[in-house]
Amino acid sequence: MTSSSVVDSSVDVGPVAEIVAAHAPFAEADIIGSLQDLQERYGYLPQPALDELARLSGLPVAKFYGVATFYAQFHLQPHGKHTVRVCRGTACHVRGAPGVMDSVTRQLGVAGGETTPDMLFSLETVACLGTCFLSPVMLVDNKYYGNLTREKAVKILEVLAASHTGKGAAN
Repeated sequence: MTSSSVVDSSVDVGPVAEIVAAHAPFAEADIIGSLQDLQERYGYLPQPALDELARLSGLPVAKFYGVATFYAQFHLQPHGKHTVRVCRGTACHVRGAPGVMDSVTRQLGVAGGETTPDMLFSLETVACLGTCFLSPVMLVDNKYYGNLTREKAVKILEVLAASHTGKGAAN
């Protein structure tokens, strides 16, 4: 951490002790599980909580950051309620995924790797979702949407946004 980094002191690190206790005696083999527990509790991996996890476990914080930055399932920044993953694999690409991604980006107002200001959606692109027969495909949370068009993708997002706000579009 550099001296110009900002530490969020508003994060309550109290629950970290419970996570460490649940993995006692804590060993390196518990890193992934404890990070999953931490992310489930906070919605992401806040720096103060990671620092406290390292302190209480007795392991170097670099080990936790190494794992957290290696696996795509972990988020070091706040993440939206819904994760939207648009496949950019070959089958999806040739069947219109770039247009789907363009429409999704426009609808949400964010680029890949970003989260909407209302914290409802985080947008990601992935190399392959392994469902080429559905191409182009989008995964929202754990639900696959296939044979997409630009319009279908936008409609899916509108319906999801409406279920949270009582309104129509995400924008």
